Amino acid sequence: MHKLRTVLLIVCLGVVSLLAQAQQTLQLSNNHLRVEWKAGPEGWMIRQVAVKKGNKWDTELAPSGEYTLLFSEVEPSKESAGTFDKSTGGKFPEDSYHYQQEQWKESTTAVALNTAGKAYHFFPSTGKMVGKDKVHFRHETDVATIVTEWTLDPQFPTDVLVKQTITPKKGGYFSLASPSVATLPESKMAWASVPGYFQGNFMQDNFAKAYAYGHGVPKLPVIYRERCASTLAPLVSTKSGVTLAIIPDPGLARDPWAKDKITQTDWHIGLSHMNRKGQLSPTLYYPVLGEYESNREPGQTLSYNYRYSLVDGDWFKTLKHAIYDIYQFKEGLELRQSKQSLISRIEQMHHYLTDPKTSMWNVEEFEGLKIGAQSYLGGVVGSNKDAMKNSDYGAMWMLAHATKDPDLTQNVLPYALNFKLTQQQTEPGFFKGAAIGQYYLAKPKKFVEEWGAVVEPMAVTYYIMLDVGNMLLFEPDNKELKERLKLGAEQLLRWQKPDGSWAVAYDRKTEEELFKDVKDLRPTFYGLLVAHRILKDPKYLQAARKGADWFVKNAIETGAFLGVCGDARYAPDFATGQSAQALLDLYEVTKSKVYKDAAIQAAKIYTSSIYTHPIPDQEIKTVNGIERKDWEIAQSGLSFEHGGIFGSATRHGPIQLASHAGMFIRMHQLTGEPLFADMARAAAIGRDAFVDPKTSVASYYWNAMNRGAGPYPHHAWWQVGWITDYLLSEAELRSQGKVSFPRGFVTPKVGPHQTYGFAPGTINGEKARLIINEEWVKVDQPVVDYVLAESVDGSKRFVILLNNRAQATNFNLVVGQKSPVQKQLPAWGMEVVEM
Repeated sequence: MHKLRTVLLIVCLGVVSLLAQAQQTLQLSNNHLRVEWKAGPEGWMIRQVAVKKGNKWDTELAPSGEYTLLFSEVEPSKESAGTFDKSTGGKFPEDSYHYQQEQWKESTTAVALNTAGKAYHFFPSTGKMVGKDKVHFRHETDVATIVTEWTLDPQFPTDVLVKQTITPKKGGYFSLASPSVATLPESKMAWASVPGYFQGNFMQDNFAKAYAYGHGVPKLPVIYRERCASTLAPLVSTKSGVTLAIIPDPGLARDPWAKDKITQTDWHIGLSHMNRKGQLSPTLYYPVLGEYESNREPGQTLSYNYRYSLVDGDWFKTLKHAIYDIYQFKEGLELRQSKQSLISRIEQMHHYLTDPKTSMWNVEEFEGLKIGAQSYLGGVVGSNKDAMKNSDYGAMWMLAHATKDPDLTQNVLPYALNFKLTQQQTEPGFFKGAAIGQYYLAKPKKFVEEWGAVVEPMAVTYYIMLDVGNMLLFEPDNKELKERLKLGAEQLLRWQKPDGSWAVAYDRKTEEELFKDVKDLRPTFYGLLVAHRILKDPKYLQAARKGADWFVKNAIETGAFLGVCGDARYAPDFATGQSAQALLDLYEVTKSKVYKDAAIQAAKIYTSSIYTHPIPDQEIKTVNGIERKDWEIAQSGLSFEHGGIFGSATRHGPIQLASHAGMFIRMHQLTGEPLFADMARAAAIGRDAFVDPKTSVASYYWNAMNRGAGPYPHHAWWQVGWITDYLLSEAELRSQGKVSFPRGFVTPKVGPHQTYGFAPGTINGEKARLIINEEWVKVDQPVVDYVLAESVDGSKRFVILLNNRAQATNFNLVVGQKSPVQKQLPAWGMEVVEM
């Protein structure tokens, strides 16, 4: 009997021990991931985070489970909490960059630097399973009660859904961070990103370089605003091939036009690649301390939802998951319906551009020549409302040749050509062959650069090599232009450094190198590729490859880029997308797979310059007294001029100048990746709310809505250029190459769209020239675009019809004076009509 009691006692103690042990561990798991908690003296800590890779479980992420609550009794200061120096010494940014001063101040407050308030770090004190698939945690601090519920997403096995609730015990300002499900040691980091702000594969010691330029991952746990976050998915990738991201639920971030006015700068959520302690761990902050919903009274409960995504794959796979699965990018694209066709915009801008009044065209006397350009009323150092500029020389020559309009061929092109000839320095000296400046000031009669007396090698590529190169495609026998192209090419050769790179800029007066705190992470090499294609000298191709090799290693592989806008101190911008096309063009000449792979990688990185939130819908909003559906004014699908903490997108939002659209279609054709095509179409289609109905010129910045060209009349040329590139790229894609026109060089500055019309293309095996003529055909549905062409011998005309929407379309086609012909095209379909 005594032995039996002893055995029963041992069994009971064992059962109690097993029950106690079971109660000390909690787990969520499926066939893809496993998260396990264990109770300890400090509370419930995550003991394991595992992701299935093939037949094995990957445990490279260091489990944590630590929570952070921020609290302040008083509203945090809006003033800067610190100053930072350039890597070469001296204040950053310099006082002359007045556009950046306000952004830098608000990006260096204690809240933004994540030093504001008192931080409560803890592991939950109580935890339990609720049902089979939910874990419930609760914790008490002296200022608030925090409850968190975790569950696996039944739809996406990569994701863990989390709901956090905070109930204040005292009044004040609160910010509840997402717990650190796991952290990543720097030694195991392959990539980190807050899309729209930075991406990279290394940690950067200099804070200004990391924070303002994204040249490396910031070492401080800064909190970013959603206003320039392209996709709401801070992420880190391990070297073993797992990516951890945090994705807030749709609707949690600010809406940039919530009802009847701009709300672009509202701050609802904070995003970071680190937790408050500076460990790599994607983190969401809601509310943001001192911002929307953060000031709370005792008992005033607040809840919010988000998800952790643990993907067996790289950052791009994770980004697509956030874009498509959570933020419904495809569904947003399906809403888009154009009220005016893109080709109609080109036709109407043709009239705008041949009217000197609407286009603000000026002809001035300079050095014995009549030079022509359009007024530029934006910021230029030294300008007294007398700055002039030309933009897209390729589009100028294309439109003139496609329309054969004497208003262009006689009244615009000759004077634009003279402008270009006088823009280049031909006198001997350090700057021989370089561009004197982007702008001409009519009153003092001199060329100047945008933001000071600087000369950039990149400006030689832009304003000499690309512009002159594009003109030479149309005028191949122009000896003077060839000489000018050679002058520019030789200058680029002289300035190229032994490692293949170039300086960012030189001082016009002292000839000293400027901006040594950053590298020229831009496709400056492309100018030499232009020289090789036109002048056929192999030394130019050799130098272009040397420059590209440096660029691939220092920019593409690291995720670090430099912009081309001097007034923004070269914050990364659309030159990133341009580099993808530059490398693709180099690949087409060399057939080197290195450049092809680098081009694709650059294009993938550029998808982080495209807004993918909020989700567009049919909600009616009021814009300047006009009712608009939300999708009509949506930011989703549009690109930045420049994002980050320094960029114009912080205030103005994205831009309508979708120079990348054609390049993305080409990338889709090359790779089969649907995101490229979807992003191209989302940018191009159904943007009528931003088009001035009088001129058909779209506004530049999103916040301008439909105010037209405004102070930038020359932007119409860029719009003609990118629309042409997009339509012809779609035609080639949809016809599987049966409709194809030769591409020229990319345009200066605004992105990767390329020039057409300088040589015949091919339509179903026949040689044909590009034509723009409003009298040839009429189409009664604006969602259907068309491109016109004529056979080289003049015996045949072609109408290339493109259905630019996600639904099938019935329409009538009228050819000349004939009766309408009923047509139907499937979603994104095309047809070639021969006449």
